[in-house]
Amino acid sequence: MKLYKSILIASLAGMVTLTGCRDDFAEMNTDKSTVSVPEPSQLFSMAQLQFQTNEYTYWFYNSKLLQRWSQMGIGTGGYTGSFTEVGNTGGQGSQYIDMLKYRNELENYIATFDDTEKYQAYYAAMDVLAIYCAIMDVDLSGDRPYIEACRLKFGGPLTPKYDTVEELYNLWLQNLGEDVTVFQRNDQEMPNKASQDLIFKGDMAKWAKLANSLKLKIAVRLYNTDKSKALQIAQEVANASVGYMDSNDDDMVFAKATTYVGSENNDYLYNTGNGLNLGAASADVINFMLKTKDPRVRFVYTKNGFNSTIVQGFIDDDRFDDLPSYVKENVVRDAQGNFQEWGGMGEPWIRYAGVPVDELDAAVHENSPYYEEYFNPGTRYNLSTPDATKSYSIVSGFQEEMIRGRVDFTLPTLPDGPVIQDTDDNPWYFMYLTSAEVNLYLAEFSLLGANLPKSANEYYTRGIRFSVEVYDRVAGLNKIPYYDQTWVSARAYDANEKPLQLQAGEIDAMLETEGVKLEGSQLEQLEKVYLQQLMNFSLYPDDQYVTARRSGVPMVGSELLPFHVFPQVAVTGIPRRFEMSEPSVTDKMAPFIKEALARQGFTTGVNQSGSAFNTTGSVLNTERIWFDKNAPQWGEGPKF
Repeated sequence: MKLYKSILIASLAGMVTLTGCRDDFAEMNTDKSTVSVPEPSQLFSMAQLQFQTNEYTYWFYNSKLLQRWSQMGIGTGGYTGSFTEVGNTGGQGSQYIDMLKYRNELENYIATFDDTEKYQAYYAAMDVLAIYCAIMDVDLSGDRPYIEACRLKFGGPLTPKYDTVEELYNLWLQNLGEDVTVFQRNDQEMPNKASQDLIFKGDMAKWAKLANSLKLKIAVRLYNTDKSKALQIAQEVANASVGYMDSNDDDMVFAKATTYVGSENNDYLYNTGNGLNLGAASADVINFMLKTKDPRVRFVYTKNGFNSTIVQGFIDDDRFDDLPSYVKENVVRDAQGNFQEWGGMGEPWIRYAGVPVDELDAAVHENSPYYEEYFNPGTRYNLSTPDATKSYSIVSGFQEEMIRGRVDFTLPTLPDGPVIQDTDDNPWYFMYLTSAEVNLYLAEFSLLGANLPKSANEYYTRGIRFSVEVYDRVAGLNKIPYYDQTWVSARAYDANEKPLQLQAGEIDAMLETEGVKLEGSQLEQLEKVYLQQLMNFSLYPDDQYVTARRSGVPMVGSELLPFHVFPQVAVTGIPRRFEMSEPSVTDKMAPFIKEALARQGFTTGVNQSGSAFNTTGSVLNTERIWFDKNAPQWGEGPKF
């Protein structure tokens, strides 16, 4: 058994796979004190421990596809002619199942032991977690079994029916309203709340705000299908007496565990021990963040390998011209030609760059202006001594320590320099629904016509401020490389190195930049709101993908962050959902799966190689999930 400092777990063996033989042993268990069942508090802790929207396969397979299609991230090889292909995908589409198992187990416990009122707060919280996961699970898959799912052991069907996306949205909105009512009751509290509730420590007011705010995640998905209902939901959320998430103290930010004891897999503490396939930053995204002085660029992406010591190493080797062009233009040299200081925005800003995304197949075209510098540099970015050679990264990748807690980092040093590493494993913190997301949604709805208590600009500026602050907080909790001065000083090597920590006045400066300030036409203001939603979702490829689909932002021809149309690939060939495979004839759910696919108008891909499907991007663009049917085409801009 694993022991966790943040979690009190006892007698949990087999809690979700409890035998369904209650009737067979009824006579032996007539005294409820002798029945061996998990306590509701234990079920609740285990539900939070299993809560996951971004497990390993999501990052290894799905994220790169979603970022590529939304043009918010790209592989180190840039865009290729095959970027519209789906290929392998991960486990997204079933994360909510674990939440339903625990929720339904508690529901049965309450019914069996007549604790109808006592444990309703636990049930409501577990219901919120199930809905949170399920919203994201239908984003790429459409209709899902939910109402009848995970009820077999309680007399439910072996083959639960598929519920439509519309039915699910209506159900979840109703359930979230009921959950809010439970949280608001004065006599409702969670026993053992401090130790059993990892997220809000049993604070019913915060759980109520979360449930109320989660409705907005549904409302934005509804807008292109039912505008009036979406606006009504936004108005109800903003005016609800329970309030909505409007402070970083309300944010759903937590670590599942802070201490690990044992020899078993400890992914609950560190998220995953597997390597991730995160790709690289987009040059357009990085450039937009730099132009708008966005501090989040430092928390989402990694510094390149060219600190001032490495630059001086190239100068000493008489190879200054071999440096990347954007590095050279930010170097100020003294009279002797040596490194003097950083120009431009200075450290740490000048250490961020992405892969060019405005040309297809630039990595294989020798006449491309990017070919040699970015994709085929050979030994250009190497430094060597007789005994060692080191290569230095030209572009920024995604900051992996924001996604998992077991990452070793080696600082860039000269070939004959010291080996300086950060090998500490840290508990992993992640942010789920936050006040930033909520306020940016309200800014959007205000611009779209909702009658809300505050102006669009008020929601917008609060959303940006909250977003930068929570990214800074989580970066500090995850102890990312270079985060604070202590980290930099403890590994002193480059006198010009600067920490990444948020500095006083940076958010105000960002809000005053031309690319951020909320001004101009309704379209121009909406574009800025959607762009800030995309930036806020930098660690949420699924939400970025949903936002780009439903908004048509990034926009083709935008002067802020353009969506690129390649002559060789039509935007109508970029997928809007994942591929569905034909169910096996031996699958008992096959008739229900086929019915759901037919109802949605989805054709299936034929698994040709055992791993990759052959549905074309144009099919996956045309055959859309219900909430996406009336949404704008890629890069088209919002409908309003």
